Formats: sequence, C-alpha cells, structure tokens
Amino acid sequence: MSLDVSPALLEQAERGEVDEAAFVDCVRTSLPYAWEMISSLVAQLKVDGGEFADNQTPPPDEQARGQLLRALASDAIRGALQRHFGVRLAFQNCHRVAVFPLDSSVDETLARFTSVRNQLLNQSPELRDC
Repeated sequence: MSLDVSPALLEQAERGEVDEAAFVDCVRTSLPYAWEMISSLVAQLKVDGGEFADNQTPPPDEQARGQLLRALASDAIRGALQRHFGVRLAFQNCHRVAVFPLDSSVDETLARFTSVRNQLLNQSPELRDC
C-alpha cells in the first residue's frame, strides 16, 4: 500500500470531494522519507537560490527508496507535492530527486535534467537494480 489513508479521508474520496491539504498530510505521514527529502531540497533551493536543488545520495534502505518511487511515480502524489511546495519535481535513478522553481527561466535547465541524454549519463552499475 502506498499511503496510510484515514477513514475520514477515504470517506471524502468516496463522496467525490477530497481536501488537497488533507491528502498532502496523508502523503507527509505515509511517506516520511520522501517528504523529508523534498522538503529539504525546497529549503535548500530557497536558501541557496540557483536553478535547482537535487539529491545525489542513494536512500539508506529499500523502504526509503520505495517511498521516493511511490511519491514520484504517482501523478496525483507528485502533483499535490508540486502544488504544496510551489516547485516542479524531477526524478532520476531511483533516488536523484530535484526541485525546480516554477519560474520559466529554468525551463531549459529542467529540460536538460530530464532529457534522455542526461538520463543515460546518470547511470551507474551500483544503481542497476534500484
């Protein structure tokens, strides 16, 4: 299971109305490693500035890696996180998460980061089974 959904949030979904803040809180509590990773990158981007902030350190274990995969592979979770933090998220190699500002001035950098070329250049034997 990806998320630990409370009965109240499940009831909202069954009625067809979901409070996004409640959904984001569900993500925060269900995927704490992914949440902390993204939160810290958002803070780093705000403090350091620049075109993006990224993590290049593999997760400490498979549970943490799974949290990143679940958070960033789900369009709904990823979209909610992007709206909540006011950033665009990019993802490579099962652990390299990057946050980009919404500012269109970094569109070219984001396009390079998510390009096929950079995906290939960021491969390594250690990450083959991630």
